[in-house]
Amino acid sequence: MKAGIVGTGNMGGILLEAFIESGALSPSDLNVINRTKEKAEHFRKKHAGLTVYDDLASLIKDSDVVFICVKPLDIYELLEHSQSYFTKEKCIVSITSPVSVQQVESLAGCSCMRVIPSITNRALSGVSLFSFGSRCTKEWQDAIWKLMGSISTPVTIGEDITRVSSDIVSCGPAFFTYLTRKFIEGATSETEIDERTATILASEMLIGLGELLKKEIYSLEALQEKVCVKGGITGEGISAMEAEIGELFHGLFRATHKKFDEDLRETRHQFGL
Repeated sequence: MKAGIVGTGNMGGILLEAFIESGALSPSDLNVINRTKEKAEHFRKKHAGLTVYDDLASLIKDSDVVFICVKPLDIYELLEHSQSYFTKEKCIVSITSPVSVQQVESLAGCSCMRVIPSITNRALSGVSLFSFGSRCTKEWQDAIWKLMGSISTPVTIGEDITRVSSDIVSCGPAFFTYLTRKFIEGATSETEIDERTATILASEMLIGLGELLKKEIYSLEALQEKVCVKGGITGEGISAMEAEIGELFHGLFRATHKKFDEDLRETRHQFGL
């Protein structure tokens, strides 16, 4: 299978590197194009055999599946100018949440799906979120599910939970990285520990926490109960968090959904649906 990647920015680059590292695709299986060609050339220098294209039409013709990894408002123009090259046997995978599979299908006669990845996929872990188009063949569903399964745990979602699922899976690493940095900042400002030591300890704690959850040794609730002894130090810390956290995460999801609604209005205006 020849896979084209349109856009080698953050997520496009992560998919490319993860596919190669997992062994799911070899560099010779990958065709890439980027608005700034130097960014694509960086990957060619790193991975011998990878092909960098100057024009999108040629990449599409030479690829079986095309991953569209560009900004939401750039997708309409890309599809409109290239729709004749997306012949019936090909497959489009869009990775952005504000553009629905139905919108992509309206400009392409091939199999279409949306797969929202996560930065955690770079470590061959985490989740990828799938939504299939009405004309997407079973063969392409199985093929891309298997491909993404080599770098993530694929999960099918409905359109109604696209944003919140993406918040948890795709934005979640940034949210919890921010909280961890604040955790470290609090430790260094309130105690004698230095930032480097606190960062190492916090990072290793998170890795260990992830392993406990991955191996299903404890659930989230059971894990908190195991650590939080009644009347102990952890309990005091939890009480302090409860007093301060308030509506933090409620506000977070309200903010992301507000921005998502703005993006939806713009993409619906472009696609006319």
